[in-house]
Amino acid sequence: MSSIVVAVLVLSILGILFALILGLASKVFFVKVDEKILKVREQMPGANCGACGFPGCDGLAKAIAEGKAEVTACPVGGADLAARLAKILGLEAGEVEKMVACVMCQGDKDFAKEKYIYTGIRDCRVNNSMQGGSKTCAYGCLGCGTCRDVCPFDAIDMVNGIPVVNKDKCTACRKCIEICPKDLIDLVPYAQTVMVKCKSFAAGNIVKNACQVGCIGCKMCQRVYPEAFVIENNLAKVNYAQGLDEDLLLQAADKCPTNAIFPGLARKMAEKVNNVA
Repeated sequence: MSSIVVAVLVLSILGILFALILGLASKVFFVKVDEKILKVREQMPGANCGACGFPGCDGLAKAIAEGKAEVTACPVGGADLAARLAKILGLEAGEVEKMVACVMCQGDKDFAKEKYIYTGIRDCRVNNSMQGGSKTCAYGCLGCGTCRDVCPFDAIDMVNGIPVVNKDKCTACRKCIEICPKDLIDLVPYAQTVMVKCKSFAAGNIVKNACQVGCIGCKMCQRVYPEAFVIENNLAKVNYAQGLDEDLLLQAADKCPTNAIFPGLARKMAEKVNNVA
């Protein structure tokens, strides 16, 4: 009996001793966490997408709290998050323009030619590794849906072989941009409704042979609205500056002979339907 009592006493003493040691160690090695970091982290969306350029929401929260990143740095949270963070930190949030991804290609199954029928793994990167991909256009979307598969917000749908972004779901996390082997996806202002959906730098005759809706660099859009369009390397681009005239932009889209400027094609098709009706 005495040996059992001794064992219990020894264990109790050792338990108390270890507890004292752990308590002392916790005080010695305690790392104080800035309350600002915790408050900022609580507001973060938790997507951990890395679009901000930092290692997840924890990394960005620390950088914002320490003044190493702007309160507008999170594209997922947008203006609402920026306003909340600015209030916590006593800063001015400034104006945040919502950006969304846009696939700059309309060369779907009806309009773009194929060099060969691709039957391999449904991954644009694999397709692209085989002679530059199955599309005749060297710059065109390969339509395997890799951007859709990688989107964590279910913001991309495949429509007739071409990915289409739902801008109300898009958070501008850039994952689709980073994975596209053709560099076809850009960030554009949420409010922007007119875009040149083509990325081909090929000469006009080559574009025509590959795709019915590619930009041929004819400069028609620039003639209609010179302040809004610029032609570089056979390709028209929209200057996404604020204050552009929406009517003139749509006029330019309607004048485009190949319907490369969105939403010119949709508008013309709707007009045909109305005329038939």
